[in-house]
Amino acid sequence: MAAAVRALGGGLGRGLRELRIHLCQRSAGSRGVREFIEQHYVTLKKANPEFPILIRECSGVQPVLWARFEFGKEKSVPLNNLTADQVAKALESIVTSKA
Repeated sequence: MAAAVRALGGGLGRGLRELRIHLCQRSAGSRGVREFIEQHYVTLKKANPEFPILIRECSGVQPVLWARFEFGKEKSVPLNNLTADQVAKALESIVTSKA
């Protein structure tokens, strides 16, 4: 998992404008997302200090990763019941994809 985060490194921003992670603070379905944030948010933010990575917590929501690309195009990936490893892979796949 750390390898996926390291592979992204400072590579956020090429055509990608913003990442948003929506999750619930308590639900079991968001556990992997919470673990991913605890373990890797600081690393990602240090590697991409100017890039907006937004964490949105709301009680009862399903966890989702949103990516906003150039020209306002957005993509989302559901993260419900994923492990922290799977969240990292989902992040890597959405970052390397095109809108």
